[in-house]
Amino acid sequence: MDDRELLDLALTAAREAGALALRMRHEGVEVAATKSSDTDVVTRADRASEELLRERILAARPDDAIVGEEGDDVVGSSGVRWVLDPVDGTVNYLYGLPHWAVSVAAARTVDGVEQVVAGAVVAPVLGREYAALRGAGSWRDGAPLRVREPAAPEAALVATGFSYSRDVRTRQGRAVAELLARVRDVRRGGSCALDLCALAEGAVDGYVEEGPHWWDHAAAGLVATEAGAVVEVSAGPELDLVVAAPAAAYDGFDRLVRECGFRG
Repeated sequence: MDDRELLDLALTAAREAGALALRMRHEGVEVAATKSSDTDVVTRADRASEELLRERILAARPDDAIVGEEGDDVVGSSGVRWVLDPVDGTVNYLYGLPHWAVSVAAARTVDGVEQVVAGAVVAPVLGREYAALRGAGSWRDGAPLRVREPAAPEAALVATGFSYSRDVRTRQGRAVAELLARVRDVRRGGSCALDLCALAEGAVDGYVEEGPHWWDHAAAGLVATEAGAVVEVSAGPELDLVVAAPAAAYDGFDRLVRECGFRG
């Protein structure tokens, strides 16, 4: 199976999981558990969506590995590993806000290096589908994506997000307050995947967040990269830091967010 076939499987599975989550949302949301704090929730739909994704992928490719937000890792032997976020933006989902998505990425190990080669982000309420193939581009609903022309920092619209840990969020709030004084404005959409897709389609000029996991940004990071962004993930003292911006503006944006107190 080549990378395009992996993308086809990612899109098919993400569409089906998105339809399931949307149906369950209409039936009523049930919180199943919490994670890092009492406000960091898992719904029954998160678990059902991931179970469906795993079933569809393993039925088509039983030798592949899987890592997902809600379930145990699956060890594979094919050299392909799937990275799953069944509902990215769970709090939005819980409250009936439209900005949530199913994210499915496929990564290959070549010469000992693992890289995402195909990614799909499906947002059922918004009616949007984002897709990317490494080296071949990224698309929204079949139309090619391209980042905005680089903006000066004072003219940049920046997407960000916050931890659900009270102590970490307090520190992040100070960093965002500093950033807010030095850019056009800040947006907090509540979904890492959709924030990166917004960067890819030119709806924001940059994205920074401490705390996203691999499943949050695996697919959307490829969407943004293939649209002309640089997406870097670095380990910080507490959390990973994700910084993304159009390639020509990346160095200046990265320097700015670190001056403001984002740590990585």
